[in-house]
Amino acid sequence: MDVIDAINSRRSIRGFRKGPVPKEIIHKVLEAAVRAPSGMNTQPWEFVVATGKVLDDIREECGRLFNEHTIPTNDMLRNPYEGIYRQRQVDLAIEIFKIVGIKREDKEARHKWMLRGIRFFESPCQIVICADKEMHYHLDMLGIGGVCQTIALAAMEYGLATCIADQGILYDQVWRKYAKIPDTKRLVAGITIGYADPDFPVNDMVTPREPVDKITTWVGF
Repeated sequence: MDVIDAINSRRSIRGFRKGPVPKEIIHKVLEAAVRAPSGMNTQPWEFVVATGKVLDDIREECGRLFNEHTIPTNDMLRNPYEGIYRQRQVDLAIEIFKIVGIKREDKEARHKWMLRGIRFFESPCQIVICADKEMHYHLDMLGIGGVCQTIALAAMEYGLATCIADQGILYDQVWRKYAKIPDTKRLVAGITIGYADPDFPVNDMVTPREPVDKITTWVGF
């Protein structure tokens, strides 16, 4: 697949087919992903990949905690966005709810939609990106972002779809329990991965981007 075509056609997929993803294909995706750039070649990432009954057990426990309104424990939680960043987040939610027919005042339906994210959108496989808590946050997070993007693009070569999201790792204590992740590691990102359900309406959504000339300062040209 052409790189530019892959970048332009990548979508955040929130509906997956039931079929499993072979381990050897995930391995090939990760082999490509570790070629992502990182500051001074620190390679700050580590992976946990879950599927099958283990993932279902994690999914159920995370969902139960969410339904019980348990406060998430992941220390990667950020302060709420403000300004244009908050507006883009709101616009995304409005568009998704419009597609799936959720009204603003329907709190139960909105809760069920959020629960889908907590349950990894019912994907057959979940990749969790971990890093040492001692990492230098700003520089190493660039590397984590690079490896996430590379996973998303490499997956497309094998007909797989992804969604990079933090919802599935909010209850990091559940992942630590099932995957034996030590307290010295931070759960930084989650990536759902599987074969896209072509009939799930949100999968066709194309999110807008700011025009390049609006966000770029050109000098010396």
